[in-house]
Amino acid sequence: MTATMLRRSWIVALLLATGGVFAGWFGPIQILLPAQAARLAEGDGKEALLALVTAVGAVASILANPLWGLISDRMSLERPRRRPVVLMGLAIGVVGLVVLALASDPVVMIVGWVLVQVGLNGPFAALLAMIADRVPAQRRGFVGSMFGVAQVLGVVTGTAVAVALDESAIGYVALAVAVPLLLVAILLLPEPAARTEADAPDAAGADADAVAAVRHGIRDVLAALRPTAAFAWAWAIRLLANLVNALVLIYLYYFLADAVGVDDPGAWVLVVTLINVVVTVTGASIGGAWSDRIGRRKVFVVAAAVTLAAGCVVFALLPVLWAVLVAAVLISAGWALFVSVDVAIITQVLPSDRSTGSMLGVANVANALPQVIAPAIAAPIVTGLGGYPVMFLITAVISLLMLACLPRLRGVA
Repeated sequence: MTATMLRRSWIVALLLATGGVFAGWFGPIQILLPAQAARLAEGDGKEALLALVTAVGAVASILANPLWGLISDRMSLERPRRRPVVLMGLAIGVVGLVVLALASDPVVMIVGWVLVQVGLNGPFAALLAMIADRVPAQRRGFVGSMFGVAQVLGVVTGTAVAVALDESAIGYVALAVAVPLLLVAILLLPEPAARTEADAPDAAGADADAVAAVRHGIRDVLAALRPTAAFAWAWAIRLLANLVNALVLIYLYYFLADAVGVDDPGAWVLVVTLINVVVTVTGASIGGAWSDRIGRRKVFVVAAAVTLAAGCVVFALLPVLWAVLVAAVLISAGWALFVSVDVAIITQVLPSDRSTGSMLGVANVANALPQVIAPAIAAPIVTGLGGYPVMFLITAVISLLMLACLPRLRGVA
């Protein structure tokens, strides 16, 4: 398949769906869950309740994403077939948003968030697998960066909906309507033909693999789960970048209220999110295409690590509003550089076409696991081991650890 055979309408549908998934995730994470935790927690326990809810949800996400990938691989034995997983996961996620809207105690809140995490991981796993199935390697920098941009646009959409509806439970209902609308196009539009470029397996071998896959079913998919060393190091880089992002976001609402002292933290979270959108959309759009043009990925990861660390240091040392906005620009620029090449790198190091969804599900654990790790790191620091300055300095160090992984990432320029 040549680059021109990728229809723009399908790419737009893919990006709209991705934005919908992230609106459903981050409207709650950034605004609705913290506000709900503050209403439901007794005394000063809002931080602990939020950490518990997000950590339990993240564990569910860690388990759900590889499982959805495995299911989508099982459905794709003869040809790529991911949309049933999109539909099934979407249904579960919408139910979870409705449960959150009705939650009147922490237990129901946790149940609702678990349903959202389990459900929306279905579309997320399937959408990323569609890129590996349908997009030629030489275009994955651009399409992958747009996939990252769509995630950021989804974050700001979900955040804006939550703020516009006064951070109340009705925000969950609005998202339960908006998310399916954003995923309609990817469910209805015909998909482009599966890729057949030179770096895919040869046609005869692929046909033989397909026959064997149909015969052996799920055992064949499981047999193809062979993580390589390159995949492991790419996974580690993704984990570290997402951990930085999670540490910055998880207590941003409380940081602005308690450390910076703004009167309306929800509105300022939205401002920071809008900054993130503008910088990420601009940076990733340029970076993804540039990465494809020069055929290099690692240099973007180096720049991302350094820029993310610089932003975190500003957060740590200058907890005043103007510095927060400067740090937001730096962190957004670093994230843009990372998402410019993230999808291109992770799809380049997949061990087998037969386990695309499953291995990308494993790769997506690196997106979800930080939601477990981040509260465990942040909560004790913020509440008594140095506060926000120490937390953000540790986050800067985590950013720089990405540099240590790059020499071991073999086979990626």
